[in-house]
Amino acid sequence: MPFARIDLIQGKPPEYRADVADIVYRGIVDVLKAPDGDRFVVIGEHTADNLIYDPQFLGFSRSPDFILIQVTSTVGNKKDTKFAFYRFVADELKSKLGVRPDDIMINMVFVDKEDWSFGDGQPW
Repeated sequence: MPFARIDLIQGKPPEYRADVADIVYRGIVDVLKAPDGDRFVVIGEHTADNLIYDPQFLGFSRSPDFILIQVTSTVGNKKDTKFAFYRFVADELKSKLGVRPDDIMINMVFVDKEDWSFGDGQPW
């Protein structure tokens, strides 16, 4: 059960935000191997002064088009799968939306099944 948070500076049109969410979701299903339909994504838009990042950290050149993606998951925890997910998302964002690879940061957080409740106060 992955859950994705996508944070970016406000001002992108709804279609752009939907496309980013679709790309991350496709990576979750196709690469991390979550079941189709397991779609839980939150997009947070921030003013430029509320999305704080170092534009040059580790030699990258980040612009105001910076996108921060965090996926919390129980699936896809192997190193090669994580790397394939990073590559898939970066390649798709670049090819479909023209997002520069330097503007994409991805963080994966892995948790156990008992760390989830899908509803009714019941553990998974």
